[in-house]
Amino acid sequence: MKIASWNVNSIRQRQTHVLDWLEREKPDIVGLQEIKCEEGIFPADTFRAAGYESVVVGQKSYNGVAILSRLPFSVRARCLPFLNDDAPQARYLEIEANGLIFGNLYLPNGNSGGEAGYEAKLAFMEALALHARALLDAGRDFVLAGDYNVCPTDEDCAPGALPPTDALVRPETRAAFRRLIWLGLTDAVRALHPHGRYYTFWDYQAGAWPRDCGLRIDHALLSPRLAERLRDAHPDRDERGRNQPSDHVPLVVTLEDTHA
Repeated sequence: MKIASWNVNSIRQRQTHVLDWLEREKPDIVGLQEIKCEEGIFPADTFRAAGYESVVVGQKSYNGVAILSRLPFSVRARCLPFLNDDAPQARYLEIEANGLIFGNLYLPNGNSGGEAGYEAKLAFMEALALHARALLDAGRDFVLAGDYNVCPTDEDCAPGALPPTDALVRPETRAAFRRLIWLGLTDAVRALHPHGRYYTFWDYQAGAWPRDCGLRIDHALLSPRLAERLRDAHPDRDERGRNQPSDHVPLVVTLEDTHA
């Protein structure tokens, strides 16, 4: 079973990129972030013709998440449980397919809006930890995948790419990410590749891509039984070298089928 996460930075600009990638890689489930459109504008019919049903939580011009699936699924949540926000942004979507819960998230960057903006980032991470705990307590198999906007360690940030005051690397940010791991979740990429550059993002500015000045900020966290089924996890770097690419690349995770 192949699942993936990809911040496409506008589905309208990257629709062809996504369709080409789906044809090549044939994932079962894909979480898209930063689609930057409302549900009615999302090209659901186009993806259906390619063999994928979709569900969307959209927002005009900003944010937005969607899930594409070749498997039958039911929608479990259109916003993050435990998040105390009367008007949540379009940042979380959750489905269940074949007994697997797939949570697709676009975590706030935290660098805009001053300390209030950063507190919103931490509040989202707190709610995510509470949700993960509830799923663990219920004995569910799940993946929480997406653009976390977190570099968990110094190795996940190219030297000089970010100042130590950046919200993606602040100690409080990394502590909140570690809390998810300490709950019992597995960082799919680091489980198989404990060290090395496995960046998922390269800024459009300052020649970040040709200099390989990247960040590892897109992650897939697996519940314990799913971690036992983990076979492969890697960012698809080739996508960043395409014409007019997203600044993120797909993160691809392969799980052993339960009937194997």
